Amino acid sequence: MTLHFDEKPDVIYLSLHDSKIIESEQISPGTVLDFNEHNHVVGIEVLNRKDRIRRASLLHRLLEEEQ
Repeated sequence: MTLHFDEKPDVIYLSLHDSKIIESEQISPGTVLDFNEHNHVVGIEVLNRKDRIRRASLLHRLLEEEQ
């Protein structure tokens, strides 16, 4: 498993396996899964990392305050 970060386009890619990517599917805005020939997820791409991490961090803080 390897994690790649490209700052210029603001993308994080988590490679789960080194098999050939046959198909990709956007499962939500900014999140793409890569599949191999056996339909197993072999990679996860997260676009617009800065915006997504800020929102996740804010949501986490709000949930903590409610407890």
